[in-house]
Amino acid sequence: MKDLHDLELILTSHTPIIVIESLEEVRVAQMLAQLGLRLDYPMYQWAVTEGLKRLEADFGAQKFTSEPAEVLKHIKAVSQPGYYLLLDFHPFLDDPIHVRLIKEIAQEYENLSKTLIFLSHDLPIPPEIRHLTARFTLRLPDRAGIKMLIKEEARRWQSRHKRKVQADPIAVDRLATNLSGVTATDARRLIRSAIENDGAISQDDLPGLMKNKYELINQDGVIAFEYDTASFAEVAGLIRLKEWLSHRHNAFTNKTNTADRPKGIMLLGVQGGGKSLAAKAVAGTFNVPLLRIDFGALYNKYIGETEKNLRGALDVAESMAPCVLWMDEIEKGVSPGHSDEGVSQRILGTLLTWMAENKSPVFIVATANDIERLPPELIRKGRLDEIFFVDLPQSAVRREIFDIHLRRRNQAPSGFDLALLADSTAGFTGAEIEQAIVSAIYAAQAQDKKMNTEQLLEEIERTSPLSVVMSEKMENLRAWANGRTVTAD
Repeated sequence: MKDLHDLELILTSHTPIIVIESLEEVRVAQMLAQLGLRLDYPMYQWAVTEGLKRLEADFGAQKFTSEPAEVLKHIKAVSQPGYYLLLDFHPFLDDPIHVRLIKEIAQEYENLSKTLIFLSHDLPIPPEIRHLTARFTLRLPDRAGIKMLIKEEARRWQSRHKRKVQADPIAVDRLATNLSGVTATDARRLIRSAIENDGAISQDDLPGLMKNKYELINQDGVIAFEYDTASFAEVAGLIRLKEWLSHRHNAFTNKTNTADRPKGIMLLGVQGGGKSLAAKAVAGTFNVPLLRIDFGALYNKYIGETEKNLRGALDVAESMAPCVLWMDEIEKGVSPGHSDEGVSQRILGTLLTWMAENKSPVFIVATANDIERLPPELIRKGRLDEIFFVDLPQSAVRREIFDIHLRRRNQAPSGFDLALLADSTAGFTGAEIEQAIVSAIYAAQAQDKKMNTEQLLEEIERTSPLSVVMSEKMENLRAWANGRTVTAD
């Protein structure tokens, strides 16, 4: 009901143009029809397919109002106040005649209050009329709102089938928590799908619903849900990082401890060194969802859209809190480019503002390969809690990595000389060790033999690790990290 109240305030605020960016067209139209009756003002709706008609009562469409210019001229000529909901008008805002007509209607508002309400999934407003507009944002439902939707859908099912929905209270509670981050329309559809088949809400419904939810979140490719949140037991080494996280686990998950809640960490290191796996494992340690921002997908050819994409992704993260937000290869998004027209600086500004103002339990894990490309504003103390340097694994850790990846591929570690393999892979990253195991398995299968230590050593001998190929760059990275970061191992 808060959305309805806020929308009413905007409608009565004497603003001639209201902009609503939302995919929930039906829900917004229903809210406006309800407010039209409450405010005792005629509420009209226009679509290019139907023309102009009353929204709260079906009196038929007005003639000759299908074209954008026609409907705007009609509204301008009307001699009584009213609200006009214009659906999907965004393709027509490039026409200077349409913009001029909108401006003239808005400028006459003080003499005759005719409010234009633009509703679409995306509405870039021309600068000529921007000062005459107000924006309304439809909230994503919170946990209490989703519980209300569950009750409504249960009552609807009961009315159709003449029997009660069998609801597991724990499953209902988890469903209300896990459906945060989607629109009310999508939440209602997912709830309905859980109830419809068997008239019940059970633990068995949750995995399928969550998969559908995360597919919805990832539709634009900017923010994605990571299914594979590896347990921290699967990460070799990183002893200091694990200890640091264990000390802050309760502070992050405690809802009452908002003042000193951990903000996040940066993981700096070479490619393949285990930063991504560690990021996934943080979510497993905290037992919360893991979201990943793809900075490459943020960029958009339209000026201003990139920052908007980032704000949308951050809104999703807040709505899913508590969660871990993994900003992978963050330097690709915030390092100044030669021809990005200041986009990277605006992304950085948007991100820093959010980091300073965010009160939701969103733990940031930023991973970076090239510290020299990161702006100093991001890595100074206070932005994040700590910077950890993930160096190449030492011998004992390499042995553990072999053990983990051999077990993962149904190979008994006891059948291999792990000490010899660890000594033979000095300077290897965890990813390079894993790839050597994969290559050895293929070679053994091709020879119709069981993989052994000798085959692994042959694959290791063929591998040129990054520590050799990019030795100068790695030494520079280590030199920068010395004294500036905390060693993760």
